[in-house]
This record gives sequence, structure tokens and C-alpha cells, in this order.
Amino acid sequence: MKKFTFLLVVMAAVLAFSSCNKSETYADQLERENNAINAFIVKKGINVISEGQFASQGNTTDVTKNQYVHFSNTGVYMQIVEKGTGEPVRKGETATVLCRFTEWNLIRDTLQLSNQFLVFGPKVDKMSVTNTSGTYTASFDRTSSVMYDAYKSTSVPGGWLVPMPYVRLGRLSSATSKLAHVKLIVPSQQGQINASQAVYPCFYDLTFQRGL
Repeated sequence: MKKFTFLLVVMAAVLAFSSCNKSETYADQLERENNAINAFIVKKGINVISEGQFASQGNTTDVTKNQYVHFSNTGVYMQIVEKGTGEPVRKGETATVLCRFTEWNLIRDTLQLSNQFLVFGPKVDKMSVTNTSGTYTASFDRTSSVMYDAYKSTSVPGGWLVPMPYVRLGRLSSATSKLAHVKLIVPSQQGQINASQAVYPCFYDLTFQRGL
């Protein structure tokens, strides 16, 4: 019952958000989105670095400097908190990936969805990720996905796949093992289905673990 109530609240907020913006043009919505992203960057004291600097640092971000790399082709901003234990998804491989996430709506500056809370019980979002010659595609498992429960789509946000070439996916096999952990600012065009339709950016705190 708690899970159902929480999902109703999420969907009501999304519908209300969409209905309030019917008079806006798409250009207006994009400007509002960019303003929200820039305001979040300022508010959080984020140090944006170029892809060139990111590469020169060994494809890492300095968390002590609150660095986020900005990918110009997608508009996604990424901070790698932990690269993780294990191996990246190899070319030609399809891997089961388990995700823990929290999603914030940056227009409303509110927590929108998460599988980190007990309201969803032990459910971890499960997705199938395929690496085809360096291009990543993925889909959620309908039977094990809070994202699917909320948005009724198996499509994984494109922004979630941006970290894949740079993180390692494994399992916690020892006291020194660490899960891949990233933070992302994801514009609507790289977001989940409701974000893309209503044109709002999201912030994600994500961990990735290789499933069986």
C-alpha cells in the first residue's frame, strides 16, 4: 500500500508539472531547463571540467575538487565517485547490471524517485546492458525495476549509460571491493520518458553492480 501511494504521489507531481507548462514553447522549456542546470551547478559548487581534462586525468574526476566532466555530445555532467571493482562491459557483451539510484527533479528541486528507501522493500533496479562496438543500449527488467514501476517504460535513460565506458562492474567479494558510483546531471533529452516529454533535467546518484 505504501509503495502504491508513493507512486501515485510521483505520477501526480509529474502530471501537474506537465499541465503547468502547456503554454510554453519548446524553446522556453529548454531555456528553463538550462537555467535549472546552471543554478544547480552554482548551488552545489560544481567544478565543471572539459572532456580533454577528464581524459588527461585518466578518465577520472577529482571528488575533493567536486569535479564533473561535461560531455558536449549528450549534455550530461558526470562525477565518478568510485570506478568500482571488476571489469567494464566488454564489446560484444550483454551484462546484467543492478542499480541503486536516487532521482531529483532539478526544476522543482525535489526528490522525485528512489529505490534506496524501504517503501520499495528490497527491490534493486535490474537492467540488461549491451556494448555493441562501443555503443551502449539497455533495458529495464519489468519485474525488478522501480523506474519501470514509476514510468511504465523499459527504456533506460541515455544519461545512465554515459558512465559505462569509464566504470568497472563487479560484485562485493571482499572488504576492499567497491561498487561503481557516479553522480549525473541529465538533461531531458537523455532522461527518462517523463523528463523528455515535460522537458526537465534530473540529478542522479547511482551505483552499479554486475548481476548474475
